[in-house]
Amino acid sequence: MSLTERDQNNTVQDHYRSRSGLKAHFIDRTDPVVYAAEPTAAPISEKLVQQYDEQGFIILEDLFSAREVAGFQQELDRLRHDEEIKASGETITEPDSGDVRSIFRIHEISPLFKKLAADARLAGLAQYLLDDQVYIHQSRLNYKPGFRGKEFYWHSDFETWHVEDGMPAMRALSMSITLTANDESNGPLLLIPGSQRKYVVCEGHTPAEHFRSSLKKQEYGVPSDECLSHLAEQGGIVTATGKPGSVILFDCNIMHGSNGNITPFPRSNAFFVYNALSNRVVDPFCDQAPRPEYICTRRQIKPLTVQQSGNNHG
Repeated sequence: MSLTERDQNNTVQDHYRSRSGLKAHFIDRTDPVVYAAEPTAAPISEKLVQQYDEQGFIILEDLFSAREVAGFQQELDRLRHDEEIKASGETITEPDSGDVRSIFRIHEISPLFKKLAADARLAGLAQYLLDDQVYIHQSRLNYKPGFRGKEFYWHSDFETWHVEDGMPAMRALSMSITLTANDESNGPLLLIPGSQRKYVVCEGHTPAEHFRSSLKKQEYGVPSDECLSHLAEQGGIVTATGKPGSVILFDCNIMHGSNGNITPFPRSNAFFVYNALSNRVVDPFCDQAPRPEYICTRRQIKPLTVQQSGNNHG
């Protein structure tokens, strides 16, 4: 039975209640991780598909040419210094330094990143894994500047997207394209393999306009120490590192976070969230108004037309 099944009132049932006064606990995931029925038809190796299904993430290297990566890096730098974008209200800054932390809606404000979001190497793979047409639920550039780049605490993206955005089921995934070197020292992504199989119910309630503070420092929708310890004891913790142009692909429900960056070397990524068209958002599963359009695509849901890159990358 699909978790997006609608009841007689044509409203989506909440199968993943969180921040509703309940004590922290686990709910077993019943949604698939890989929705595709034919692993032999995958645009990546069957071994990688299996790894994604079991661990909840994979890292892909050499999808892009050096010239393409250089173009992404130039656009990264251009957008960071665009004063109009910084003043748009769609840019998040570090809580202390004021440095740019995230620029949202890059698939709309940047022709280059709009093209990248629809590239078959990314969108085509998302379509395969989710077995559906896909659209961009959220996109952003993440800048973790040197010296003062702050940490981001452990969380499941789906918990937030479900509670605050109204994403019904776990039929979404993220792709983070590394635009600088991501190494062990500059605050890379940390993931708990296998944690995508457990949904962590979080305590507390969602404050009004939570997004204004949570995108700087998340305090609600985070796992309890006990739940996090159990997941880490079961799956361990993996550091996702890679050279510029690597793609870290991870399931919507995997537990992840990142440490601060006190090195001189920034850590920057382009980030696309692909959601299945059949899993489009409904009203939030909390008593708050929906988050703004630049954080959660709601009014402008359009399936991507996958574009072939025309390049041979092996």
